[in-house]
Amino acid sequence: MRIGEWSLRAAVALLLTLPTVRGAAADALRPNIVYIVVDDLGFADTGFQGSDIATPALDALAAEGAELTDFYVQPMCTPTRAALMTGRYPLRYGLQSGVIPGAGRYGLPADEYTLPQMLRDAGYRTAMVGKWHLGHADPAQWPMQRGFDSFYGALVGEIDHFEKAAHGVPDWYRGNEPLAEEGYDNVLLGQEAVRVISAHDGAEPLFLYLAFTAPHTPYQAPQEYLDRHADIADPNRRAYAAMISVVDDAVAEVVAALDAKGMRDNTLILFHSDNGGVTNALFAGDTKVDGGLPASNAPLREGKGTLYEGGTKVAALASWPGHVVPGQHAGLIHVVDMFPTLAALAGGDTGASLPLDGMDVWPVIAEGAPSPRHEIVYNVDPVAGAVRRGDWKLVWQAALPPRIELFNLADDPAEARNLAAGFPALTADLQARVIALAAAMTPPQLLMEAIRLTFYAPPEAGDISDLAPAAD
Repeated sequence: MRIGEWSLRAAVALLLTLPTVRGAAADALRPNIVYIVVDDLGFADTGFQGSDIATPALDALAAEGAELTDFYVQPMCTPTRAALMTGRYPLRYGLQSGVIPGAGRYGLPADEYTLPQMLRDAGYRTAMVGKWHLGHADPAQWPMQRGFDSFYGALVGEIDHFEKAAHGVPDWYRGNEPLAEEGYDNVLLGQEAVRVISAHDGAEPLFLYLAFTAPHTPYQAPQEYLDRHADIADPNRRAYAAMISVVDDAVAEVVAALDAKGMRDNTLILFHSDNGGVTNALFAGDTKVDGGLPASNAPLREGKGTLYEGGTKVAALASWPGHVVPGQHAGLIHVVDMFPTLAALAGGDTGASLPLDGMDVWPVIAEGAPSPRHEIVYNVDPVAGAVRRGDWKLVWQAALPPRIELFNLADDPAEARNLAAGFPALTADLQARVIALAAAMTPPQLLMEAIRLTFYAPPEAGDISDLAPAAD
């Protein structure tokens, strides 16, 4: 064989192997993903946000990774979780109002292609540990029927953290089966997350969605954690701080498990709250709270359940050694962006999704690059709407009595100065955007359910337990 002929054949053979080599390299770079969501955490209530509540594990992740300083979610639990799972604003499918109540029969629509479905289709092992709150009345709505290979946790919203029950009804599952188990829910969730990591065989990348129920009401914690914060005089703040410490300890154990398994260097850890901390008792949940509400969203205005920054801008971080440049990364990110961002990292295909509202923001997360996002839709429902364009934000309370507010968030992050009267054209333009979104939205499923419960499914005399709402 001539040297030239051999060289040609060798070159052809090499070219034929390149797709396999490239594929193997891509697989090697696809990270494991541990996505941590906490429940009703105040914007200012972590150490890396300056709190007096110590969160050393979270602080370490923030120090070695990125603090995402402009990370937005929906004002309440169910809508945020739906936005994460779909990459689409909840107004697209009727989950924009309130949360799914205990008596609610509805959930995330079956035609929505979910984040775990996409990642599983991309070759990931998918596990969920924690709070679902995207449908509980029909097993078809449950996590393992929506893309997760395994599930451990609660289906509805607020549960007693020791009894693991909502309105006296047990709400604790492994897979699709009820589970009776002693212990404090958030400690158990941390232990389960460690088990999932420790048992992972490494043949495929792991997606672990870890959704704590803390620090949502009722404000409860194991005595050892309450004792850790004995210097806090206010009992609600002490219990709230203790709940955050439970979460932080669990995060430390998760990171240690990743290290022990040799997975840490190729694992992306993401962390944020589902909404701002509670500052109005209307949104505190079913449990009666005596005394003051302990969460702090300083310096932001108001909190959970509102369209102001305190309800929608949350503490967030991302950590992946060698892939996320440490520092504070500014740039608009909305929780809907996580679907396409993770799809791109995982080699996933979003073609099965309905039209996405999210966009790939990995350069923002990884490098602090400018965001491709110039608009945030905070929410739109029949009574109110809010949108941001650049630094300008409109909050429109359309229900009587109506109120229109315009803020420049660059100059006024606390939303203290209403500039609507001074910028009538801009105000009208942003109102037109809200109207256009409202014209295209799906009617809120909560409203439809309220009509059903009011007019078509009245309770028997003396029994109203099935009408008790499940707070998120």
